[in-house]
Amino acid sequence: MTKMKKRAGFPSPDLVRAVLKGHSGLGLAFAAILYLVCLTGAIAVFANEFQRWENPGAERMETISANAVQAAYRTAMDRADGPVEHVLIVMPSEDRPWPTLRVDAEDGTRTTWIADSAGRITGEIREGWTKFLTRLHINLHLPQSWGIFIVGLAGVALLSSLISGLLAHPRIFRDAFHLRLGGSRRLQGADLHNRIGVWALPFHLTASLTGALLGLSTVIIGAIGFAVFNGDTDKVYAIFVAPHPAEDARPAPPLDLRSLFSKVAERTSAQTSKRIDYLIVEHPMEQGAAALFEVEDGSSRLASADSYAFDRTGKLYYEHKAADNNVGQQILGSLGLLHFGWFGGGAIRIAYGLLGIGLAYLAAGGVNIWLARRRDKGQPAPGLERVWAATVWGQPLALTCAALAALFTSSVALLIWTWAAVSIALLGATALLPPAMLSRVGRAGTGLLLITVAAAHLVVMGTGDSVTLIVDGALGMIGLGLLATFGSQISVFRRTLKAA
Repeated sequence: MTKMKKRAGFPSPDLVRAVLKGHSGLGLAFAAILYLVCLTGAIAVFANEFQRWENPGAERMETISANAVQAAYRTAMDRADGPVEHVLIVMPSEDRPWPTLRVDAEDGTRTTWIADSAGRITGEIREGWTKFLTRLHINLHLPQSWGIFIVGLAGVALLSSLISGLLAHPRIFRDAFHLRLGGSRRLQGADLHNRIGVWALPFHLTASLTGALLGLSTVIIGAIGFAVFNGDTDKVYAIFVAPHPAEDARPAPPLDLRSLFSKVAERTSAQTSKRIDYLIVEHPMEQGAAALFEVEDGSSRLASADSYAFDRTGKLYYEHKAADNNVGQQILGSLGLLHFGWFGGGAIRIAYGLLGIGLAYLAAGGVNIWLARRRDKGQPAPGLERVWAATVWGQPLALTCAALAALFTSSVALLIWTWAAVSIALLGATALLPPAMLSRVGRAGTGLLLITVAAAHLVVMGTGDSVTLIVDGALGMIGLGLLATFGSQISVFRRTLKAA
């Protein structure tokens, strides 16, 4: 029997090729996820700007009174269908200069309203595009626990790739400004890949490490609970978050927030730089109602929020100062800000956006280098090259189509279908078009659509907010830049044909 297997070849060459092809396909699929996470992360840095872009008509303000908040809160609850579980009130800030009230009903419905400075509800917030984009980055629109876990693994893979890339290129720092131009496209691409990896290494390490920790936080907390608290993860969460109020489901009038605002003001009156960031009202129409206030302490720390929780009687049952944070609380409170660059104003966000594009280029460039090496060794993979070209330029095109659709609908589900349909169409085109043509179609289509989105937004949404003009201008400039690179490629192609 052994001799028969040996003569027939075990495993057979066909089986080996099939396994290797499947292995390459799985690697390419994970590389595509990594590229998508990096690309959407670079765009999601501007989530606050996009939310203003979606709501240019909202009244802008620096502060809002407790009376106005109370009026908006009561109106928002009156509009809810059935009992209310929670109300999240986000106060005006520099990045988002208007208040929002998210009402979570007990039946699972969730509605977010915008209010004016007098506390009048002016309508539901438009956040289809912003929510679509951020959820795509955070959990890929998969079931939340699975999606966040996969994105966390992508962060680990990215961090591992960065470290292994440094170890595999011992001269990478010495050659930090060495570019081989005018020769092989593969060598040029490899040099640019390595230079971007070195020039922005602190950012790359920060983004990948914080992304991995955020994505795998549930696993980390579960491990700590298992190791320290005999599997009780609630005790781990209790270290970082305020405790829930005592349960008392007896009906009661809506919790009055005005007196609680006064109590917070009394506790922060000595520090004028303090500002209420948001508050959460739990079970507002029960005897066990409570309100948690998060107040920025005005310090330079990233995790700078003081917490105050009051029950229905106005008694303070929980207080925590950011200055008293332990190391774990400081790290946990800083992860999101460090990951998205939401800590230093517009200049930091622009830098994060550009560096994020560089990180997406690294994710795409690594696969491009691998495919080019295969070609140079006489082992080309034309199918994988077509799929990768459709992925790299299909995602910008699909995201832009979703942004255009967001001008006419706030349904996140419709935006997901738009994005998915365009992505699948580009992948389907790999059966007909070569990689170079797929790249040109994606680049030209993205450029044209970006210009269309900018122009259509001005017509459909108006120009009520100066930030929207900046966003539209940036979209239009990026679109023109893509069309310019597409035009230069066409010129090179024509000169090549003439020379032939």
